[in-house]
Amino acid sequence: MKLRQVSDLSDFSRGHWLRELLCRGGEPSHVQSSPDGQHLLLLQKSRPPTLPRVVAFQRHSIAGADLERSWQPPQPAPVGLLFLQSPVVPDSWVLAVVWEHGRTEVWHFVVAVGWQLLQTLELCQGARARVVSVCSQGASLVWCEERPPLGAHSATSKCAFRFCVCARALEVGEQGVRLGTARIVLHNSPEYQVLASPQHVFLVPAAVSFATTSKFLLIWHPEKAEFTITAPSAGFIHSKVLHSSSESDFKKLLLGSVGLLSGFAPLDIHTSTVSNSGGLLLVSTKGSVSIVEPDGTQRHIFDLEGGPLAQGSPVQLKTFGSILACVLAGVLYLVDQNSGRLVEKEVLSMKEVHFLESQGEEDSIQLLSQSGIYSFSFSKPEDISRPEPCLVEMVFEEACRYYQRRSLSSSKLTVEKLKKGGTFQAPVVLAAILQHSLHQKQKPARSLQDTYAKLLSTVSLELQSYMSLELLKTCVVCASESEVESYCKELVEQEVSRILQSDMDKDNLAYLNSVFASFPKAAWKATRSCLQLQQNGDGLLVARATPEVWKKVLSQPQLEEVGLNGMVPLFELICASFLRFKPKWLPSFVELTQQYVSSSWSYGSKEGPEGRVPLYKRALGVLARRSKHGEADDEMELELLLCSKRPKAVLQALHLLIHLKQWQRVVEVAEKFSKLSPLLNKEIFITLLAEFAQHRELDPYLDRLWPLCPAELTASDILTMVLQHLPHSQEDPVPFSSEGNQLTVGLLKPLLQRVVQRPSVQDEMYSDALQSTIFPPPTPPREHKIPSKVVADDVPQPSMARTSSPSALLQDDSV
Repeated sequence: MKLRQVSDLSDFSRGHWLRELLCRGGEPSHVQSSPDGQHLLLLQKSRPPTLPRVVAFQRHSIAGADLERSWQPPQPAPVGLLFLQSPVVPDSWVLAVVWEHGRTEVWHFVVAVGWQLLQTLELCQGARARVVSVCSQGASLVWCEERPPLGAHSATSKCAFRFCVCARALEVGEQGVRLGTARIVLHNSPEYQVLASPQHVFLVPAAVSFATTSKFLLIWHPEKAEFTITAPSAGFIHSKVLHSSSESDFKKLLLGSVGLLSGFAPLDIHTSTVSNSGGLLLVSTKGSVSIVEPDGTQRHIFDLEGGPLAQGSPVQLKTFGSILACVLAGVLYLVDQNSGRLVEKEVLSMKEVHFLESQGEEDSIQLLSQSGIYSFSFSKPEDISRPEPCLVEMVFEEACRYYQRRSLSSSKLTVEKLKKGGTFQAPVVLAAILQHSLHQKQKPARSLQDTYAKLLSTVSLELQSYMSLELLKTCVVCASESEVESYCKELVEQEVSRILQSDMDKDNLAYLNSVFASFPKAAWKATRSCLQLQQNGDGLLVARATPEVWKKVLSQPQLEEVGLNGMVPLFELICASFLRFKPKWLPSFVELTQQYVSSSWSYGSKEGPEGRVPLYKRALGVLARRSKHGEADDEMELELLLCSKRPKAVLQALHLLIHLKQWQRVVEVAEKFSKLSPLLNKEIFITLLAEFAQHRELDPYLDRLWPLCPAELTASDILTMVLQHLPHSQEDPVPFSSEGNQLTVGLLKPLLQRVVQRPSVQDEMYSDALQSTIFPPPTPPREHKIPSKVVADDVPQPSMARTSSPSALLQDDSV
């Protein structure tokens, strides 16, 4: 990289004054060049007695009137200098100076004439409004304004939401400048800094913003009328389309996400700006540089050296093609945005510099300093376009993070130390293998050490998978819209398969949540493929997944491991996919998982997935979170309860069927599940006997219910339970009811007959002993010779009531 001076500021109009302003103690808060690079605007916030001012300087000493605007505090100050393209004249532009009270001055530069004020407009509609941030998005101005409350004593919480984000078209034509109708993008919001890309507007919380609202970013998509709420570091992304102006209220926008967002840490933002690719560049107070894409995802780029950044230390950021230029404390960093690789690092002789437009040259950077304008020309290294050095560099960076987490030393481990130290051999070996294998397609294969060759044969399949995955990602980026869907399906399948073969940590779980949310159908097909789910010849669902995959599916992280950021465990994600694409398979899937659990963990084990919450309850939780509830959901709840075969779940399903008055299914469930255990059989029979005592709906099924009566119940127990559950009548009881829905002894007769006639439990216990011929034999009966006439006359005959047994009583139909 070569440094050369292209201007000593003498080629600017009033160049000596420009040099004087740059040399003063008060640093310019804003320096901006025009799109054609011929004009330089300087917003100077000087200390007294010098007045703050906006000054425009023309390059090459172009003649004409100068532009200079100053103000006396506490008068309103300018908040934005915006260059807007003119649609009437190609390659023509105007300058909009927006002041705090909403007044907007539109200036135009004419050769040989100089700066001319085209028009002065009022941007805000309220007289008390104050503009705090403004940007241009296409042909519109987007700004955040403060609307002070009318009341003198307003609550602090209400004052925090006194800002409003608005948009207004600015049309420059031959007849002058015209403002379009003001549109409220977001009202009752906290203070935001608005930053515009060609297609989106980023809303970054101000430093003095309310604590709760400084935990996330907002991204406005004007063409879709959509807002994206993102907390990048926590992996939270949520989009909402605003169908009407009533939905643009800030609190309504966050209504469904407040609980999740409240648990996040505040955003760590030191500096923010927009890249030429449309992303939002963020620098944290720790010196970490990352980019937030318009879809809400975040990608780390680079870590600046020097430790934490002070609040007042300026950081200059600008992108030139794929190169990110960053100036911090007199050091210029050039970083490849795509790979995060440091291309060049240069110590500058001047500490206060400002980036200028390069006029379409992506291989040069122009810097403005006190002594002039300097140009840095850099040529991209030959290897920067190749994936090999970037991938190798990523290996060492990942190894640095890995070893740093496990190190007890306070000293920071860098890539250079890792390469030169020789202590850690794993990243060196892996880097050598990657360079060897990835160079084979372009160059002849280089020889490897014997140890490396053995390791290469071990990881060859993993390398092939990685290379095919990278190739597929490249195809997705370069594919047309019609091909993207098919590529995405294949990519999602490979990503889901890869994660199921790795550790299910917090990051992987968050990534899976985003994959299932962004590509639900492709994720469903990938899940079926990974678990090998299919129906056999009997129509039953079978799965041929390995035990390791099952463990990943059934894992349920602790709350402290997942955090309050809305992440859902993998089992719940799969259940939600079943409900969406194949609901009939969900009960069978839950049954399959239970079979695997029963064969892998002992019953009640705290280590197993059912040691915390049973699987059927986790599936029911997914069902309960559905927005709409219908008859199909009731049927699904029944199937999930019954497929668990747990006593409490079966009884819950039985009560649900009774509530739905599906008596045929009540009897079928009772017959099927009474065979599982005697205790469950007893509970089912008691439940149905109570229903039988209250109404006559079960009368057609009595011949199927009575065989379910447990052996330990006696006739007395049955009569007691029936009497306890008889319905309470409001009228006096009568012998014969005209309604015909009362319980009669005749209905109970078959059950009581069955109970009385079957042998008791004690009879069965002693039946073997009573039938035995073991000594001693029974005593023979004694013989008494009594005249027959005396017996007939003197012995009283037993009455009918005394000789009648309970079974004989039941034979009497007149009762």
